[in-house]
Amino acid sequence: MNTFLAIVMGFLAGSIPFGLLLTRAAGLGDVRRIGSGSIGATNVLRTGNKGLAAATVLFDAVKGALPVLVAALYWPGTEGWAAIAAVAGHCFTPWLGFLGGKGFATAAGVLAALAWPAMLACAAIWAAVLTVSRISSVSSMVTVVAAPAVAWALGYPQAVFPLIAIAAIVLIQHRANIGRLLRGEEPRIGGKG
Repeated sequence: MNTFLAIVMGFLAGSIPFGLLLTRAAGLGDVRRIGSGSIGATNVLRTGNKGLAAATVLFDAVKGALPVLVAALYWPGTEGWAAIAAVAGHCFTPWLGFLGGKGFATAAGVLAALAWPAMLACAAIWAAVLTVSRISSVSSMVTVVAAPAVAWALGYPQAVFPLIAIAAIVLIQHRANIGRLLRGEEPRIGGKG
């Protein structure tokens, strides 16, 4: 029952579409109608509002971290399930026909709650890959794939299984990006198109 409650709580928290809610509140319309059609911060940035994109990152991270912290407090041992459910809720939100964002910011929040030293290390990996590749999707995918190994190396073995499951979800959400990368069509930061 505790695991079920953690999963439901995580999924419902994760399913709040902050990117969509914030852009609508700011009078910018439906963020799903521009760019990639995602509700995540990268697509919110395509509205031209950097502050709104930053707020989306923050809220999406918090909605990942909060259920994990609550699960740890009330149902110890269920944190991993709350973590997976929060990312799944963001990526497959029932309020939007089970469509959503790519899951990276929510995964970052989850990682911060599960193993904050691993989150700091992964932030460095993300920044390094982004600097070298200048491709947002590449830095996100490399980071989520590296996260389980980083958590293990830093002494958080309990986080490894949830992080593997989360990496799988995030990679599934990036399938269109993977296709563009294979075709050499994925846009670079600061590039055209």
